[in-house]
Amino acid sequence: MATTRMHFSGQLSDLDLRHLRVFKTVVESGGFAAAEAELNVTGSAISQSMSDLEKRLGFKLCNRGRSGFSLTEAGRQTYDNTLELLASLDTFRSQINAIHSYLKGEFRIGITDNLITMRRMRIVHSLQSLKRQAPEVTINIRMLPPNEIEKGVLNGVFHIGMVPKFRTCPGLDYYPIYDEQWGLYCGEVHPLFSVADAELKVSDVEALDAVEAAYAQPESIREQYARFKTSAIASDREGTAFLIMTGCFVGFLPTHYAEGWVEQGVMRRLLPEEFGFVVEYVAITRPSDMNNMILTSYLEGLRVTK
Repeated sequence: MATTRMHFSGQLSDLDLRHLRVFKTVVESGGFAAAEAELNVTGSAISQSMSDLEKRLGFKLCNRGRSGFSLTEAGRQTYDNTLELLASLDTFRSQINAIHSYLKGEFRIGITDNLITMRRMRIVHSLQSLKRQAPEVTINIRMLPPNEIEKGVLNGVFHIGMVPKFRTCPGLDYYPIYDEQWGLYCGEVHPLFSVADAELKVSDVEALDAVEAAYAQPESIREQYARFKTSAIASDREGTAFLIMTGCFVGFLPTHYAEGWVEQGVMRRLLPEEFGFVVEYVAITRPSDMNNMILTSYLEGLRVTK
């Protein structure tokens, strides 16, 4: 018997949009189980929503089972189309809000960890400005590694991201926000912790076991790490701090992040004139998102905040 191929027809309903948002979250979470916490619903509810969506569209979106979660080719195309659709809805909502002379909706931000200790709190103050100007806007912040934030801004998951500028990506606009000073540190039980600065030799410091950063960095910073004997690797600055505190390693940290431990006497910066570098932090957006009035308002606050 011949099978009748189904095609999507009829009006796009609120239920369709809810199913598409569930599908988007499942894809970005990497599967049904991980999406439960993000959506705050049961696995059976997610499974039912996905099943209803597949029936509505007329094709299979994903494979799930013992082998894990993966998208079908149709699922990958549907995910891309869903991102475009939801981004268009955000733009439409923002434009309609502008007609009513107030801002309303969700503002999604991706931020790299551990910037809260920066003395120049431009992110804090610009968020404060947005909330005061647009009290009905819902602010949604996620803390992620820089590469995931870049990807999120490019595909519309985030309206804006705050990342170190290690490279430039086509399709993104960049707005400078911070210059972050980094220094070399050891912990209080490290053999060099109590050695006077005048007695420290560069060659002795360079011979120490050091923590290397696992993420991509420009060559100028890599040259600083290359001066040491790498015997540990950390994916982020908190992991580096843990290893420094063992007293077995030296490692680079942002000075604002390490400041509290230095004041407590559990960390020490080594030869500041010799070891250190500066990382530029930027806000990133997509040029196509500049019609979003919430984003435009936030960027204005970010520019005027010192």
